Amino acid sequence: MRRGLLLIVLLQGMAAGASPARPFPQSLDYGAGVILPNQFSSPQLNQHVVDYYQAWKADYLLAAGKNAASHDLFRIAFGRGSSATVSEGQGYGMVIVALMAGYDPEARFLFDGLWRYSRQYPSGIDERLMSWKVEGNQRMGGNTAAFDGDADIAYGLLLASAQWGDNGEIDYGEAANRVLSGLMESSIGPDSRLPMMGDWVKPNGEIYNQYTPRASDCMPGHFAAFGRHSGNLAWYSVAAACEAMLKQLQDQSSAGLLPDFVVDCRPGDACRAAPDGFLEDATDGDYDYNAGRLPWRLAVDAILNGREGSRQLAKRMLDFFVAASGGDPENIAAGYTLDGKPVRNYFTPLFAAPVAVAAMLDPARQSFLNALYQRLYREHGGYYEDSVNMLSLLVLSGNFW
Repeated sequence: MRRGLLLIVLLQGMAAGASPARPFPQSLDYGAGVILPNQFSSPQLNQHVVDYYQAWKADYLLAAGKNAASHDLFRIAFGRGSSATVSEGQGYGMVIVALMAGYDPEARFLFDGLWRYSRQYPSGIDERLMSWKVEGNQRMGGNTAAFDGDADIAYGLLLASAQWGDNGEIDYGEAANRVLSGLMESSIGPDSRLPMMGDWVKPNGEIYNQYTPRASDCMPGHFAAFGRHSGNLAWYSVAAACEAMLKQLQDQSSAGLLPDFVVDCRPGDACRAAPDGFLEDATDGDYDYNAGRLPWRLAVDAILNGREGSRQLAKRMLDFFVAASGGDPENIAAGYTLDGKPVRNYFTPLFAAPVAVAAMLDPARQSFLNALYQRLYREHGGYYEDSVNMLSLLVLSGNFW
């Protein structure tokens, strides 16, 4: 009896610390029509990801004390040495760490600490969501949620559920359901079915409402995963509404680009780029630091889910970047007007890495993809650039799922 009981205890302990079900590297074959950089072998691509992860982790993944239950907390710093954390970064971190499980023996411990940190600072409007900015242990910026941060947090939880199951201290699948319920009820337009910028947006507000989305909050790959996990078919209607909006906007741009923010997406009206200074700055209606993520978000959906609408949207932007750069990644500017004029004339991986992911959709762009990858895999900038580049490198190496 005692030996049998000891065996049960040992097995329970092994289950609680179980090895990840899909350890890094996965080195996936994404199927026909999807290419990877081919100037390096698969083991070399994987090593590049490991090297980049080590630098990213050292720069941005920080211990953040303990919660009331004495669990360790971790946060993603909003820059090297920054005392600030934003929910967007916390979401990026949870996705990255879950995907690096198998290489990083601390992955589950770090992931749990990142998740618990997000629970320390809930939004003052919908406590199922994270307050968008925390600095010095204080919730800032109105103590409200931002859609993109919580969407990536939810996706990270789904990855954790797939990696480690739901029978440990944290039921990842149920935690994801709670975040998804908060997103659907507080941050999806009840009539537009478009993502609202956060739980602070009133569906029928005068200036910011369900018809004024941030274009890059359209993450159709995430929405498909949310629908599969939760069984809530409404997530598929969100993906469809996003695709229709983005196609309408792309058709208005001579360059096929998409704006940071959108207005007038009411039925019967034509969605259009937001005016200057709509929410953040004078480039709110341009293809800028928000919209620059869209080629990556859309291409991931096409790669993983085979959605043709996402493929077409991403490839149209890809064609612009090939032509505008002359095939040289160094010529990809940091932002563009919707008619294709550079906003700033410098290189940053924030704009180039998502284009590289889009290039995976076109076998005719192999040389362009190789040139992009050569420029990116050792390129480091700030928190935002490095996080998006890290996520893109996971896709480019066949390690995003």
